Amino acid sequence: MEECGSTAIGFLENKTILITGATGFLAKILLEKILRIQPNVKKLYLLLRATDETTAMQRFCNEVMGKDLFKVLKEKWGANLDSFISEKVSVVSSDISVSDMGLKDSILVEEIKHNVQIIINLAATTNFNERYDVALGTNTLGAKHVVDFAKQCPNFKLLVHVSTAYISGEKEGFILETPHKLGESLNGTEGLNIEIEQKIIEQRLKQLKDNGASEKDVTIAMKDLGIQRANQYGWPNTYVFTKAMGEMLINDLKHNLPLIIIRPTIITSTYKEPFSGWIEGTRTIDSLIVGYAKGKLTFIPCDTNSIIDVIPADMVVNTIIATMVMHKLQYRQTIIYHVGSSTRNPMKIDDLQRFICKYFTEKPWINGDGNAIKVKKITVFNNLASFHTYITIRYSFFLKVMEWVNKASFHSFEDKYIDLERKLNWVMRQLQFYRPYLFFKARFDDTNLEKLGRATHENETNRDTLFFDPKDINWENYFLNVHIPGLVKYVLK
Repeated sequence: MEECGSTAIGFLENKTILITGATGFLAKILLEKILRIQPNVKKLYLLLRATDETTAMQRFCNEVMGKDLFKVLKEKWGANLDSFISEKVSVVSSDISVSDMGLKDSILVEEIKHNVQIIINLAATTNFNERYDVALGTNTLGAKHVVDFAKQCPNFKLLVHVSTAYISGEKEGFILETPHKLGESLNGTEGLNIEIEQKIIEQRLKQLKDNGASEKDVTIAMKDLGIQRANQYGWPNTYVFTKAMGEMLINDLKHNLPLIIIRPTIITSTYKEPFSGWIEGTRTIDSLIVGYAKGKLTFIPCDTNSIIDVIPADMVVNTIIATMVMHKLQYRQTIIYHVGSSTRNPMKIDDLQRFICKYFTEKPWINGDGNAIKVKKITVFNNLASFHTYITIRYSFFLKVMEWVNKASFHSFEDKYIDLERKLNWVMRQLQFYRPYLFFKARFDDTNLEKLGRATHENETNRDTLFFDPKDINWENYFLNVHIPGLVKYVLK
């Protein structure tokens, strides 16, 4: 049994760890952290989607090591970095949506099975509106294939599966750190069966193929199917639905495997490590921030008193490492951690609006023409119905004025109105995806995380190395001086 005083640095020494989804945002931060704090880790097998090993290595060099995130590590190792990486890291082409995780090299597969002690499953597609076949393959069946692989590893010690807190959908109140049972829907609808979901996908794809559907039509149909199936069982989008089913499978199939499930909330830029403000891509709330900065977001439906639960990415990574260090102290076979801020340091949507308004008023975004974008306070609608009415009236009036000015024909105007309806439908569809976050009526229980924090921080080294308590964050300072500047630097550019 690990002692309470065990350090993260000591624990990681001589460990062999397999990480799926290695080109993902969290996986990169986890990889950097492990290599930076424990160069004596034995081996890190990094699984990423690629057709062969050469392509996998190209992706690793370009999409992982080529990022600014690794500048601290590069400064530390200098000219020796390449040899260090080649010794500690093994990049493997894979596809966790298929059996055996798509691993083809039998010699390498046997090597991994024999040596791996810990698997961290970070592979996921996080697009709310992903094709249903793609999301089910990665987020749901991928979890099954990871468990199946872990069972074949004789020296296996621990599986860490990274899920999302929002598998709770739009439940209100206090969301507990408890598992999702196989086949359990959010709205009480019976009949949720993952094998049936697979068959529904297969039948729909066959039907589309038989009808000669284009790839674009297939993609649209698969996206629509995902939303339809998610809504039928009470989930708001394909992403959280397929992640929920992934948790169901992993819980059902794990048997005696030691399992930790990490459920982060909305993940934002790094708080401290390896430096403040690093981010990649526009995450959930960042689409709103970017839209506002560019002058495109002037009104929004939301409850300004709702809590928007965010957590910096390095805190999530520190939690992952801390759970690995401390897991042997847990008496239960499976333990779930909510990693968020809604209970210990809640921030309201109104606060977020105030932060982004203040930032871009003082430091306006400069567009491609070199002009500063002037921003105004966002108009808020407290429900989707009033918002839909507002934008419909606003744009309908605009089109009628344009028709009068241009003396457009009736048919020309009708075409414009149809195009408007299409755009409005798209806007409303996007808002349906974001509704759970804009009208959030719950808080996530983080009792297990609090216990982990107490146990971890008994050791002074861990207290400095594995900071993950959201109570330490001043949200105004974080957004004004860390997150938004990071978004501008690494995403808006």
